[in-house]
Amino acid sequence: MRRVVITGAGTINALARDVPGTLAAFREGRCGIGPLEFRDVERLSIQIGGQVRDWNPEQHFNRQQLVIYDKFTQFTLLAAREAVAQSGLNFDGHLGYEAGVVLGTAGGGVNTWDENYRTVYEEGKNRVHPFVVPRLMNNAAASHLSMEFNLRGPVFTVSTACASSNHAMGQAFQMIRAGQCKAVLTGGSESMLCFGGIKAWEGLRVMSKDACRPFSLNRNGMVQGEGAAVFVFEDYEHAARRGAEILAEVAGFAMTSDAGDIVMPSQQGAARAMAGALRDAGLAPDEVGYINAHGTGTAANDRTECAAVAEVFGAAADRVMISSTKAMHGHLIGGTGAVELLACIMALRDGVIAPTIGHDEPDPECALDVVPNVARMARVKAVLSNAFAFGGLNAVLALRAAP
Repeated sequence: MRRVVITGAGTINALARDVPGTLAAFREGRCGIGPLEFRDVERLSIQIGGQVRDWNPEQHFNRQQLVIYDKFTQFTLLAAREAVAQSGLNFDGHLGYEAGVVLGTAGGGVNTWDENYRTVYEEGKNRVHPFVVPRLMNNAAASHLSMEFNLRGPVFTVSTACASSNHAMGQAFQMIRAGQCKAVLTGGSESMLCFGGIKAWEGLRVMSKDACRPFSLNRNGMVQGEGAAVFVFEDYEHAARRGAEILAEVAGFAMTSDAGDIVMPSQQGAARAMAGALRDAGLAPDEVGYINAHGTGTAANDRTECAAVAEVFGAAADRVMISSTKAMHGHLIGGTGAVELLACIMALRDGVIAPTIGHDEPDPECALDVVPNVARMARVKAVLSNAFAFGGLNAVLALRAAP
């Protein structure tokens, strides 16, 4: 089996519009969550989120492009441009036929849905724009990446709620490892921060009105975010031959299903996914120094996840560091695992562990080293990135330091 490495990364999220800015925010423990700004926000009971502030798409796309790009596609393209530029790859020749795209999103063009429901039901119009369907379809962002970068291999979208990005990156990893592709653009994107998007989540009664506080005893729910992160996954030998800078190695992946409840997480399902990723990577639990947790800030998720870590890591659970960056950028739903992978790369490359900010009071049922409030300097050689989704779908990636 071929080895798989990451040679490019790009992002836009509530913390910053590029990778260096996002990593700086992680190091500083900065919070990007604040008051939401969009039409009719005053009608919502939840009025905070990790919003990309002052977003002006006209600075990045022309009028013809904006007709067919929903916001989640715009975010994806911006992140991908940064990732491809860093990788130094050019797909115009034969490589384009050996490269593809696998992206994750839960909602796709939610802003397009929201705008056009208003057009029909609120404004009483009987016609919508002919490109509504191409804008809102979940594969729109992946398709536009293939067109922008001449990627003619496998191109598809994965939609598994909050695990979408990790499932997508896991599929990209497996395709390269099997020799199906030389390179894959992968990651995820989400933009649900609109009236309809927030209103739908309000119904679940899992949202906080003031802050996201993962693993803290006084937590009161999750906070939504928006944005994208895209990576260039590449065959190691291909990257080495061209002298590419390697950010990290993708070493293993596992996915499991709880087959239990549509919203309540399962300790056993999460534990099987983490243990499976370790086996796939050939890692022992005591070799992992950091886990980027799913860490949503709900009691059900946080306690279940900590119990699963304790089950898998045993005596090593007290030594491994575990943090959730959602308190900084919010929960990006289908895009969240992609943005959070940046914290894993930072841990491996820079020896900086992103903190769990907003940690006011330890929860006895989350008695692990959650790196509270302040980033920590620590050298680690291997990390895990967890994603546990509604529907009982779990996806865990294992990464090693660059070879």
